[in-house]
Amino acid sequence: HSVHGPSHWLTVRRNGLYLARTHAADVEVVRLFALFHDSCRENEFRDPQHGPRGAQLALEFRKKRLFELEDPRMDLLVTACEIHNGGPTQSDPTLGVCLDADRLDLGRVGIIPDPARLSTATARDIATRRAWHELHDPE
Repeated sequence: HSVHGPSHWLTVRRNGLYLARTHAADVEVVRLFALFHDSCRENEFRDPQHGPRGAQLALEFRKKRLFELEDPRMDLLVTACEIHNGGPTQSDPTLGVCLDADRLDLGRVGIIPDPARLSTATARDIATRRAWHELHDPE
């Protein structure tokens, strides 16, 4: 029942896959980001090191061959996990989509996403409600 748990991870995955349709993001990195970015939270409130711990867990899973990702793609995953909590907007499409996918789910904790803190035009559009229905309509 955690606001940072599996339900959130699934929403971040859905948001990320939606954003990846129109941005040149690495879909596998986006999927893995959704799983790892909040996986090592110690509490629901202030935990500034949860992103780096999630990145470390991803590195451990890769080392155990639980998934395969080439070094440059793994670097993107690690960076996205490390900076997702408060990091600046990103020009790299994969990093931008990862961060935006997470930030678009801030409503679950009563925060309206700030378009100025989003990296992709699609996420900014969603945050200003012009495309909100596209994200939430079933396919």
